[in-house]
Amino acid sequence: MKDKLTSICDFQGGSQPPKAEWSFENEEGYIRMLQIRDFTQSDRVTPEFIKLTDTTKTCEKDDILIARYGASIGKILTGLSGAYNVAIMKTIPDTAKISKKYLYYYLKSPYFQNSILNVGSRAAQAGFNKEDLAKLDINCPNLDEQNNIICILEKVEKLIVNRKQQLADLDNLIKSRFVEMFGDPQENSMEWQETTIGDSCYYVKDGPHVSPDYVENGEGIPFISGRNIIKGYIDWSTAKYVSENDYKTFIKKCNPQKGDILYSKGGTTGIAKYVDTDIKFANWVHLAVLKFDDNLNGIFFENMLNSYYCYQQSQQLTKGIANRDLVLGSMKQISFYVPPIELQNQFATFVQQVDKLKVVSS
Repeated sequence: MKDKLTSICDFQGGSQPPKAEWSFENEEGYIRMLQIRDFTQSDRVTPEFIKLTDTTKTCEKDDILIARYGASIGKILTGLSGAYNVAIMKTIPDTAKISKKYLYYYLKSPYFQNSILNVGSRAAQAGFNKEDLAKLDINCPNLDEQNNIICILEKVEKLIVNRKQQLADLDNLIKSRFVEMFGDPQENSMEWQETTIGDSCYYVKDGPHVSPDYVENGEGIPFISGRNIIKGYIDWSTAKYVSENDYKTFIKKCNPQKGDILYSKGGTTGIAKYVDTDIKFANWVHLAVLKFDDNLNGIFFENMLNSYYCYQQSQQLTKGIANRDLVLGSMKQISFYVPPIELQNQFATFVQQVDKLKVVSS
């Protein structure tokens, strides 16, 4: 039985008090202010708080929320309680008709995610509103059938979680090897040569600042944004596609190639990925492309930029709240150190060996 999504679930946008009223201390009468990065980068975020008022929009830990804007559009967020900002929308399901867990899996389904991405692609600043959700349908069986479906999906999800933990353990092995070889980037105890992105990269550019006319999958060239940069890899499965002519126009402004670094600069900022593929693609404004000299190994550079030291710099330099942007001029200020290239190459070889283990254990 199909229903209109908004007939069984209401949606409520967040609130946005002036930044001057925020606090890093949980004072009396204050409540934690949740932003998208509090859910997606919880291990790197310092909690912030706002004064609780009659207009503050709040959520409970088991509420399901949706990221509304930017590179994170469509991400399903849950597990934290507090207030939430305008970049987030809270779901308010009619639990007599639909369980929260069933709604959660629906919102993560390709049907919903593709619909939201198509809505968001109509504007340079990707986003959706409640009216857009009113156009969507949901297959909503009775609650007993919903529970049967949930049981199946939970088993699948458990397998996925176990696999992700295996990959996380291998990623931690790489991080440990990085510190063992080069020391803590924040301390630079080995006194390596210090530099900045601006000084070490001869090319720091972002993609077009307009949304192109997309073509069907398989009929054009991949066009990616910050949401396609996942920890350790480029997610081609959610890539958009542009025509060959648009591709040729876009790479005149910014031309990503094998051996470059992609660096997220809009929405979720400060995530780097070394381009290790010959696949031809273009990038949106939310991704910067870094080209660098021979004194840097790309795999080492990726791991350095993703270190806590560089990531914290990127967050301090990122401007905006709902529309977060790490502008190129600020990006160039991010500092790091450069060990001898021989050591960088040794580390890169180690990373490649670990990556082979990831494939073997798949």
